[in-house]
Amino acid sequence: MLKILIAVDGSELSLDGVHHVLNLARQGLQATVVLGHVQEPATLYEMVTVRDPELIAAASLEAGQHLMASAAALLDAAGVSYETDVGVGDAAHTLLEMIERSGCDLAVMGAQGHGALSSVLMGSVSQEVVRASRVPVTIVKHAEPANGEGDDTLDGDVAGD
Repeated sequence: MLKILIAVDGSELSLDGVHHVLNLARQGLQATVVLGHVQEPATLYEMVTVRDPELIAAASLEAGQHLMASAAALLDAAGVSYETDVGVGDAAHTLLEMIERSGCDLAVMGAQGHGALSSVLMGSVSQEVVRASRVPVTIVKHAEPANGEGDDTLDGDVAGD
């Protein structure tokens, strides 16, 4: 059976990847899912004030599980089997390790929607995963509202009128 890693960070954009996989499942795709989330490493302040690495690790795991809750709820509602994986470190490299460790056949990520110039200047987790992954990576673009939904301007309004 196909195993798919879906990278989630708690944002609406990352849920686009979950919706994409659910659409494929509704069309007959048989797959299991790994919800992957990456936490940033503890700051120096956290390490100095807490002084308990196990407590910091537990807090990271709990925060990661919390940020994956909406994605997990969507998969639960659809009856899609999944497991979770919370890592700590550089997002791209940690996701690549999750893909390898879990034996995934495919990775799915929501796009952040940066333009070409800002992606070059800022770097991109999805671009790094696509570049370095040994399995196919699907980047799911965020769907814009159709027919002006969510657009607060009235028809015929022109800026500067």
